[in-house]
Amino acid sequence: MVAVSVDVRAVKSRRDWKEFIELPYRLHATSDRWVPPVRLERRLFHSRRMNAYFKHARAQEFVARRGTRVVGRISAQWDKAYDDEHGVGGVCHTGMFGFLEFEDDAEVARALLDAARSWLAGEGRSHMIGPMDYTMNDECGVLIEGFDRDPMIKQPWHPPYYQQRIEEAGAEKAIDLYMWELDISDRAKILPVIFELAEQAKSKHGIEIRHLRRRDLSKNIKGVFGEVYNTAWKRNWGFVPYSDEDLKHYAEELQLVYDRNWFMAAQKDGETIGMAITVPDVNQLLKVMDGKVFPFGWYTFLFRRKKHIDRVRVGFLGVKPEYQHTGAAAAFYVEHFDMATVTPQKWGEMGWILETNRAMNRGMEAMGGRIVKRFRVYESRF
Repeated sequence: MVAVSVDVRAVKSRRDWKEFIELPYRLHATSDRWVPPVRLERRLFHSRRMNAYFKHARAQEFVARRGTRVVGRISAQWDKAYDDEHGVGGVCHTGMFGFLEFEDDAEVARALLDAARSWLAGEGRSHMIGPMDYTMNDECGVLIEGFDRDPMIKQPWHPPYYQQRIEEAGAEKAIDLYMWELDISDRAKILPVIFELAEQAKSKHGIEIRHLRRRDLSKNIKGVFGEVYNTAWKRNWGFVPYSDEDLKHYAEELQLVYDRNWFMAAQKDGETIGMAITVPDVNQLLKVMDGKVFPFGWYTFLFRRKKHIDRVRVGFLGVKPEYQHTGAAAAFYVEHFDMATVTPQKWGEMGWILETNRAMNRGMEAMGGRIVKRFRVYESRF
């Protein structure tokens, strides 16, 4: 029999989009770990009108087929916000790829990455990083350790062959991202210095931790969160600042997972100097919903969440640079441990954290954490 070659084409039609979105549901159907996202949410996420990302970025999605069978998918994109931050004289040669899914086939993986490189080259790019869906603040990286653990909210899950096939296709490691597990109900694992710093934050520097009200969430995200993120994260690898449109979109997303116990702000003399946004892991519900809103999906999401979620993901914890010496971060840590004594959520994961972020990684060690997942971001020059 003659082997059928791989045909990679740009996503254009409604049928193409359906095949693009549906592929991972088939690829991972037998996995006990993969969590199906809600299909409706995925369609809206790719919408050029609904997703604020497209206010400052361009993207093209691709589907790979062998004959009539869909065997892979990928996106290629570039972001003007990234260009403005990392370019020289307004010129940047870096693009990104994302939404990478494929059957265990070296030819498919290579064809997909080649399609992304080719599109980006046509957009004036010669360097590609990824995967990221579409940004570093969405699902990003390829899982290389932690295959036996369920992914938490906004974490990808991949079978082990992804790493091998991507590297065979010519991509090289750019950086690794860590997820740290913390048993936030077990104070015995925490080094005493954390409690000492938290006490100093209050007694010496007058810092208080308060919990954010839902009605204030949008104002705080568009105000303090944006300011803290755009200053405290600025030196991080791959950093892209949030625009006003991005922050509005993010605030709308957070309304769906808001929990007053876990959304916190640090204040000093009436000024908000830091924020911590920890999200109950709704993936525990999404796994039951199986990607469907109807007939019972929303009921599961809205009415079973308090009883059936026992873990959280600490996704954002930051303090304005001029206040990072005050122990405010330690005060956030201790408040998290306090919340674990009064809520159903007793443990969680912190991250992702860059492998190069020594301060945060040391902090996780001080709280008795351990690295349980590693995600790898790749790069390719052409």
